[in-house]
Parts: sequence; structure tokens; C-alpha cells
Amino acid sequence: MTEFLLIRHGETDWNRELRFQGQIDVPLNAMGQVQAQRLADHLAQSEWSDALHLHSSDLQRAMQTAQPLSGERRHLQAHKGLREQGFGIFEGLSVTELQSQQPELWQQWRRFDAGFELPGGESTQRFHGRVMQSLSALAEEHWGERLVVVTHGGVLNMVWRTVHGQSLHGYRECVIPNAGVNHVAWEDGRWRVLSWAKVDHLLGLPPQPVYQTTSV
Repeated sequence: MTEFLLIRHGETDWNRELRFQGQIDVPLNAMGQVQAQRLADHLAQSEWSDALHLHSSDLQRAMQTAQPLSGERRHLQAHKGLREQGFGIFEGLSVTELQSQQPELWQQWRRFDAGFELPGGESTQRFHGRVMQSLSALAEEHWGERLVVVTHGGVLNMVWRTVHGQSLHGYRECVIPNAGVNHVAWEDGRWRVLSWAKVDHLLGLPPQPVYQTTSV
């Protein structure tokens, strides 16, 4: 069995503004940096303190979240395969802007068809294949070990859907907070969730921005 501590990156200004980030290289904001340090402190005091393998999406919001978790014993490795889904023409825009600038594409996207691909973007089907292939490769490479992986909300959604046998069609149903901690395991080609969306280490911080796909 290979165990993963899957972590969503800390907050960015675009999270706060509810903009599509996709693969645009947006940095953490001040709150995201605080969240990253909280994660580092939490990890150092947890049963995962001796986990030697640290992997991250190569986008800077993930790398900046992962950096405080690294050190002399834990080397940070970046992976393009762990990036967020590519949203193409939607990237950098808010829901309000999309509704006025790209109304037809917006309505198409809101059908949450896994095969639909935005101009310059990546369908959910292709995204799912990329994500699960990347994570499975890490699981096989580090069989029997524990890995800390910093990535994105969309990536975690693909893991959740895979574990629960959910269709790739339809809106996101699971909670995925910024800097939340998710414990999953891989064994014999199967994934399972051991705990999800743990945020005790963020106690006392301001409420997070939440993008509700069902309300737009």
C-alpha cells in the first residue's frame, strides 16, 4: 500500500475573486502564505513528520504551498502532470465576466459534460486520465511508502470521483478547501479515502471563498 497526504494549495487572490485559474501561474496571497506555514507546522507535529517524499504541481501556488514543507530531509519535486485542469479561454475570468463575454460557452460549460473542451482547454475526461496516471505512477514508484503531494482542487475532485465511482459528468460534490488535508491510499490498483478535507490546522483563520457550481 502507498499512502498519500493530498493537499490543495493555499489561497490566491483569484480564489478570493472566484476567477478561473486553470494553468495560469497565480501566486499565493498573504492568507495563502499563512495557510502554507500552518500546514508546515501541522505536518511537523503529526504522524507524517517522517514522510520523506514531497511532490507538487509545478504551478507556483502549489510550489509556494509546498516549500515550507520541504527541508534537509524532504526534497521537493515538481510535476507538470499534477497541474490544475486547463480551462483555456476561461482562465483569468470571473463568472460575471464569462456570463457577459462568453454567454454561449458559459452555458455549454455549465452542462458539466466530461467530453466538452473549451477553446485552448482540456476536457474533464482528458484531465482525469492525466491526473490518475500521474498519481498512480507515484504510487508504484514509492510502493509501501508515504508521500505528501500538493496540488489543486480539480485534481482532488478527480481522486474523489475515482474513489467513489462517480461519473465524470456533473458538478463537483465534494468539499475541497484551500490548504485542506486529504489522506488517501493506493493498493492493488485501487484508491480509497481514509480522511478528507481536514482543516483543524486552519482554526481561527477567516472563512474561505467557496465556488458553488450548483448556484451559477
